[in-house]
Amino acid sequence: MTNTNLPPPEDAWFDPYQKLLPHWQSHSHSSHQSTIPISISRVNQVDAARLDVEMSAMLKEQLVKAFSLMKPGMLFQYEAELDAFIEFLIWRFSIWVDKPTPGIGLMNLRYRDERAMETRGKVRTGLEGPGLTVAQKIWYCVATVGGQYIWARLQSFSAFRRWGDSEQRSFARRAWMLIQRIEGLHKAASFCNLLIFLYTGRYRNLIERALRARLVYGNPNMNRAVSFEYMNRQLVWNEFSEMLLLLLPLLNSSSVRNFLRPFSKDKSSSSADDDTACPICLANPTIPFLALPCQHRYFFSSRYWK
Repeated sequence: MTNTNLPPPEDAWFDPYQKLLPHWQSHSHSSHQSTIPISISRVNQVDAARLDVEMSAMLKEQLVKAFSLMKPGMLFQYEAELDAFIEFLIWRFSIWVDKPTPGIGLMNLRYRDERAMETRGKVRTGLEGPGLTVAQKIWYCVATVGGQYIWARLQSFSAFRRWGDSEQRSFARRAWMLIQRIEGLHKAASFCNLLIFLYTGRYRNLIERALRARLVYGNPNMNRAVSFEYMNRQLVWNEFSEMLLLLLPLLNSSSVRNFLRPFSKDKSSSSADDDTACPICLANPTIPFLALPCQHRYFFSSRYWK
């Protein structure tokens, strides 16, 4: 009884502590360096890109209306410059000042520098992380604004100069083939990036993948605040028009004409009767008389005796 009631020695905890210390340090180190895996909705990211395109189209439409009284066709010559100017304005007042674009903001998203997350310490929600650096912002502008403008101008210039119709071994012909090859490689790389994006949910396009600029939620407790009623109506109308364009060439024109012929006969016969009948006696005049300027037909005898 006396031995069991004695307290443990003061250094009894030291041996278990020394045994468990390496395990605790390894666990603390791994949890400190690991990041929480997050899943960003792919639909939100695609919708953000679509909304940005619609926003650019709306701004372009307003600018075109502002110059509607000028010489017709003048803006068409500078369409590439106008698109580049609109994209530069959107970049200047959104990405450059660490703010999301209109479409990205409506989808509750923001850009995050994914390179900084690899060396970042402990995280809480997985949505933390710094925004894009100055170099990433500049390269983003160069790729989206300058790259698209240069490519659009190069394509229009080559098409206007008809490089594709030049001689087989000329410089213009080789430049045209190089442009087509680069465009094909870009489309193939974009398609592969799309497949990877659908699988992983990261980097919608090649520019974001090259810059390691990932879209994450700006507020984890906020839903996207945008109504798709107008867009749904637009999509329904577009799909309906595309369905008509697909089905109309497949229809047999003769069968449709035969189906509509009874209705056209009735309508034509009634209109013909109305046009050729005398307005007074409602009979077909044997010797018609055409009145001017109403173009009505009367019996010549009745008109004569009147």
